[in-house]
Amino acid sequence: MAPTSETLTAERILEATEEVLRRHGPAKATVVDVARALGVSHGSVYRHFRTKAALREAVTKRWLDRTSGELSGIVAGGSAPEARLRDWLAALFAAKRRKAGDDPELFATYMVLTDEAGTAVGEHITDLTTQLARIIEAGVETGSFTATDPDATARAVFQATGRFHDPCYAREWEQPGVEGEFEAVVELVVRGLHA
Repeated sequence: MAPTSETLTAERILEATEEVLRRHGPAKATVVDVARALGVSHGSVYRHFRTKAALREAVTKRWLDRTSGELSGIVAGGSAPEARLRDWLAALFAAKRRKAGDDPELFATYMVLTDEAGTAVGEHITDLTTQLARIIEAGVETGSFTATDPDATARAVFQATGRFHDPCYAREWEQPGVEGEFEAVVELVVRGLHA
């Protein structure tokens, strides 16, 4: 049975939007398609998201927040800062590879959406670098890492490892030897933090 406008939630709309985007791609997907998938009028969708752009931004944010959520547990973990840093970088790489490999249609769609997303991508990067800064700060506090400015260091680590999480490199993530290249970069970063 199709939901009514009374039971319609933003989360249900976002789930339906992902399916519509997967099916039609970002160029052809419309709010009417989303409403049809939910069995409601497009006006019902607009009551939750005032514009198509707002809906697309929200679905992009939701997608990016999944990665941030996965990583936040590592930041709060009880292991040594170096282990947390290694685990966090590996989890980020794995999450991005999984998104690109498991659902290539939706990943391609999100590549388009992230290019047009107003603030979602910037907020995501800020969240990720803030998580990194917390790990680096913990390392400084225990004497494991040397960093005079953990925020700047976190941004540098994020940029230095970009090949393994920036979606523009997605095609390289399945190349032979990429895991070894990743490990070499992480080792270099960790040694640099020990200096």
